[in-house]
Parts: sequence; C-alpha cells; structure tokens
Amino acid sequence: MDDLQPYRGSSNFAARFFILVSLAQGPGENWSHIKQYVLKDAVMQSAWLALLTGLFTTGLGVGLAWLTAAYDFPLSRLFRWAFALPLAIPPYIAAYTYSAMLGYTGVVQTTLRNTFGLQLSQGWFNIMSVQGAVFIFTMFLFPYVYLIARAFLESQTGAYVENARLLGRGPWSVFWLVVLPISRPAIAGGVILVCFEVLGDYGVVSYFGISTISTAIFKTWFGMYDIASASRLAAWLMIGVLGLFLLERQLRRQRRYSATSGKSRPLVRRRLRGAGGAAACMFGAVVMLVSFVIPVAQLVVWATWTADEVWHEGFYRIIGDTVAVAIVPTALTMVAAAIVAVSVRQFGGIFGYMLAKAVTAGYSIPGAIIAIGVLAVFIKLDGWLAPVYAALSLGTGEAPLVLSLSIVMLVAAYVVRFMATGYNALEAGFEKIGPQYAEASRLLGRGRTQTFLRVELPLLKGALLSGTVLTFVEIVKELPLALLLRPFNFQTLATKTYQYASDERIHEASVPALCIVVVSLASVYLLNRIERGMEV
Repeated sequence: MDDLQPYRGSSNFAARFFILVSLAQGPGENWSHIKQYVLKDAVMQSAWLALLTGLFTTGLGVGLAWLTAAYDFPLSRLFRWAFALPLAIPPYIAAYTYSAMLGYTGVVQTTLRNTFGLQLSQGWFNIMSVQGAVFIFTMFLFPYVYLIARAFLESQTGAYVENARLLGRGPWSVFWLVVLPISRPAIAGGVILVCFEVLGDYGVVSYFGISTISTAIFKTWFGMYDIASASRLAAWLMIGVLGLFLLERQLRRQRRYSATSGKSRPLVRRRLRGAGGAAACMFGAVVMLVSFVIPVAQLVVWATWTADEVWHEGFYRIIGDTVAVAIVPTALTMVAAAIVAVSVRQFGGIFGYMLAKAVTAGYSIPGAIIAIGVLAVFIKLDGWLAPVYAALSLGTGEAPLVLSLSIVMLVAAYVVRFMATGYNALEAGFEKIGPQYAEASRLLGRGRTQTFLRVELPLLKGALLSGTVLTFVEIVKELPLALLLRPFNFQTLATKTYQYASDERIHEASVPALCIVVVSLASVYLLNRIERGMEV
C-alpha cells in the first residue's frame, strides 16, 4: 500500500463538519462516473450486507443469550463467557482464513478428496460472495448482540418470566411473547453496533471483491486520487449511519417497559436434562468451533509453517510500531474520556448530554469517514501553520504538509474513533459507585478536583483498566484508519496482515494475524477477571 499513498502525509465535530460540507461543494471531476457506474451498486450491496447480517446476528445472538441466561446445561458456564471470544478475531482475518481453508488446495477440499474420495463442485465452497461475507460477519460479530442481550435478560426479565411460567406458558411462548418484546431495546442496541461494523468494514469486502461504499471510498482515494469525490461518498455514508442511529433511538423510545416494583429479580436458570441438554451443548459447541476454535487452530498451523520466514528483525519493528501507536492514543483517549466523564457528571443537563453524545459518536462512524474528516482537518491546520513551517524551515512548497504526513494524524484519528470505549467504561464506573462518596467529600470541604483525584479515582480503577484494555485492543485491530492515514513505510500488525492477504500470501498473514488474536484474547481474559472483581 505504500505506493498508493498520495496524501500521506481535531476534533470529532470538526471531522464530521468537513465531510458534510463536501456535499455543499461542487462535485469532483470523477463524480459523474462514480454516480453512474459505482454508487448505486455500492449502496445496494452495503444495505444488503447490513440488513442480512443484522437479521442473522439477531437470531444467533439472542438465541444464545436466552439459552445461557435461562437454562443450565452441560458446559453452559464455559459457553457463557466463551461466546464472547469471536470478538478476538477481526472479521477480515476470519475472511482470509476461511477463504483459504475452503479453497481448492485448502484443508477442507483436500481432506474430502484424499481421505473420502469426494470431488464436489466448487460452488459449494465459494465463500467470496455476499453470502460468504454475511456468514463471516454473523459468526464473528454476533457477540455484540449476545453480550448486550444476555446482560439485559439476566438482570431485568426474572419477574416477567416467572409470572409467565406461573400462568402456564411454555418455553417457546415465554420466549416469543414475553422475552423478545421486553428485550427489543437491548437487542436493537446490539444490532445497530453490528450494522455500524459492517458498514465501516473494508478488509472483508475488499478481499471478497464486494462493492460497498467503503471500498468505493478507498478506490476513489487511492485509484483516482480524488479526495473531493471520496469525501462526497463519505458524506453520503455518514448520512446513512446517522439514519441508522436515529432509527435505533426511535425504536428504543417506542419500546419502554417499567417494573411494577422498585426491585428487579434476576432470571433463575432452569436445568436442561437429557436430549434438551445434549442439543443445547451440541449447538453451543458447533458455534464455538466455527466462530473461534477452527480459525484459530488453522492460524496456528499456518504460523508454524511460516514463522521463520516472517519473524525477523523487520517484524519486531512492526510489533513495536503497533504497540507504540496504540499506547499513545489509548493514554490520550482515557485522559480525555476522564475529563469529559467528570464534566458530564458535574454539570449534567443539556450540556452534559450533548457533550457525551459528541465524544461517543466517533465509534458509530466508519473508519473511512473519520479518516477523510481528520485528513481535511489536518490539511487545514497545515495551511494555517504554513508561516510557522516557513520560519522553522519545515516542509516544502507553498502549502507544506507537515502534520498531514506524520503519525500525529493517525493518533488523532484513533482518539476520535475510540473515545466512546473509554468514556462508556468510565460512565459505567461512575454509575456503579454513585454520587454519595463525592457528596460526602464536598461536604468535608474538598474541591471538585481533589474529590476526583482522592476519592473517585481510586474507586474507578476497574473502570479505567477496562476502558484502557478495550481501547488498546480496538486500536491494534483497526484496519481502515491505519491503511488511509499511516505515514510512508509505517506498518502495523493489521496493515501487514492485509498486505500479505492482498498478495495471496495467506500463510504468511497468519503470523501477524495471530499476534492480533493473542492481544485480543489477553484483553478478554483481563476483562473477565475485572468483571469478577479479582486483583489484576
């Protein structure tokens, strides 16, 4: 990708503002061609991917959430946390892995031919299609729906389910008539997150050759070198994302349920025995095999084949660059998130609400959109700072690009993109400790800053650690921002994996891919320990 970087070389609001302004400006020289031959197909493919993935992740995620929340069966305790593990595998890594496994020379077809003597049609194994992309997205994004739905079911539905059972309703009737209606707001939140991920994806759709708005933005930027048209595409994609966001809010507003008492009872799990328990265990095992065990095992096998070739001095530099470029924005994100969370907590009202929405909106915006917005902001900054550059003999030309050619732009994009992960963790921590400690400290004469540093901050240690781990891992996995904004000759584990896969060197791609998976698995382990209240 280094030869495709014509522009290598803020704030969340500023980035989105510059993108939306592009709609008011005149179209670029390639816009008529894009509008005629690219736009319609890209919009339709993006919509189909989001719709189908949303439907399938809803079925799988909600089904597994109800199964683990309401029933006790063999290995249910293991499945309860293991169903979150597919999030450790980025969808683009899963796409490379399954595509190679199902290819003519892959392990699946080779085993069928050599061991069982079966020569099946290639159409049975062609995963590089819209249907294949939906399969990948479903199997590796369903934990978003599963985790949110399970948390809601375990904490909020106990009384409703018990009353329905006392009235003689069977398991299916309870699920369809009671559980699904009251869980719609939680389910909608998880599905919208999945749709955001699908619309923002570049690795899967690019590798599978599917035309979406994200791939159109990359092709316009790198193929036509037309930033104006790419910004225009990004603006239309952002309008679609905002539409999804408003739809989710409307669904939540129209579906509100209140308990008749102040206390909510947790859901009591029923024991599944015999064929029912065996079927539930078998279903969970199949999901785990397909969504985690098989792809990770295949990556490990490939890594043993190519480790000596890939693991050299240059690869150590890639690991170091990945860690460094993740640590810095993670620290900045958590500091900014802490400031915002404290401000929202202290001031509240409409100001606090608007501030919270502004800093968390970046996570719902695809990486390609944020990249274009941040690039526009930094080019403007370089223009304003041109006299300073001239005085310091920095840059060349009438409009030197200094910040826009540096790692600073990528760090800023990461902060904008993942501010929500840090803020949400701290917000949950504040809700858990409540206001009583801060109020007591203020009554004893301590100021706001001293109260936060000496009283609230120690109590928020778990939330801070959770937000830090989540933000760090999300940055390590992020692909579109790194591809679009990294400086010359700068690689991360994500971009190196993509580069190997694009060159059809899937076996070599397994080594950096496995590094990403290991980091993600470590985060799942840490978060699980934090959730249990253990000392980390």
